[in-house]
Amino acid sequence: MKPVLEQQLRTILQRGVVIPASPLATTRTAQLDERRQRALWRYYSAAGAGGIAVGVHTTQFAIRDPKIGLFEPVLALAAEEFDRLDASRQQPLVRIAGICGRTDQATREAETARGLRFHAGLLSLSAMRDADDEALIAHCRAVGEIIPLVGFYLQPAVGGRLLSYNFWRRLAELDALVAVKIAPFNRYQTLDVIRAMADAGRTDVALYTGNDDNIVLDLLTPYRFPRPDGSAAELRIVGGLLGQWAVWTKKAVELLERCHAVTQAGGDIPVDLLHTAVALTDANAAIFDAANQFAGCIPGIHEVLRRRGLLEGTWCLDPHETLSPGQGAEIDRVCRQYPELTDDQFVDAHLDEWLSG
Repeated sequence: MKPVLEQQLRTILQRGVVIPASPLATTRTAQLDERRQRALWRYYSAAGAGGIAVGVHTTQFAIRDPKIGLFEPVLALAAEEFDRLDASRQQPLVRIAGICGRTDQATREAETARGLRFHAGLLSLSAMRDADDEALIAHCRAVGEIIPLVGFYLQPAVGGRLLSYNFWRRLAELDALVAVKIAPFNRYQTLDVIRAMADAGRTDVALYTGNDDNIVLDLLTPYRFPRPDGSAAELRIVGGLLGQWAVWTKKAVELLERCHAVTQAGGDIPVDLLHTAVALTDANAAIFDAANQFAGCIPGIHEVLRRRGLLEGTWCLDPHETLSPGQGAEIDRVCRQYPELTDDQFVDAHLDEWLSG
């Protein structure tokens, strides 16, 4: 029997929410730091996030290494903590699990995620680098028989691959597809995805930006495509599933709410919101280490969280994955120049509660 995403969760996804791509909290010796991992998820929930993605790029793909063996333990810890958080929320967190590998691995991971009560799987196609569209669709169909799918366009700079309009148009034909995270960091490829969904008439597929370099403009833009009969199909990106929103999450929630208000009202986009778009892209360049082809992306996220005490250090499972030279100074700069983007006061006021709860 095919999995079904409950209507309440579909409604949450389609409304558009903030979904942080969860980092992995570890000790200096690369062991899972359960206390700080729980604190991080409590922060996201308290900040107003509508969901959390676990086992994704920001959680580090190395959790799947058999020598490390953290994929299932991290998802199990998340399931336990999300149950606890849901008990005090008006609406449940949308639980998204990252799914990787070729079909045998991906279906195993999907089974694990479904067994741990995750609602959908964010399906990375990085391991299918040489597969054609036919093979990719067969792969997606096999995983979609197990768990609802969130399609994923991951930029090649961090391990993704190019995906054609034809692939997205065919993916749109799968009933299991409930959302797409669009993260190629490329406007042409972003349009390929949205045009494919429009051409397929999939207005029920929730579109989420993963373009950390273009967050605000993605959320404000009406994507309109003419039809042969003279009418037009128009879709919008309604939320974000972002590594950038793994930091400063409360301000991200406020930003998304404002973008929703502006798009619903119609009319002109306020100039100060365009200023925020530039500021957020500048801040993301520092945190994600764009100057060094994103080599310090995950450590940069860790550094922002470390400064507020949510993480103990910037350690990654790969000991060679560290802040790039000068990256810390760049993070200093953007924090100083754009204090309105940060959650410093909110985190400082609640950190002890999250660490001890």
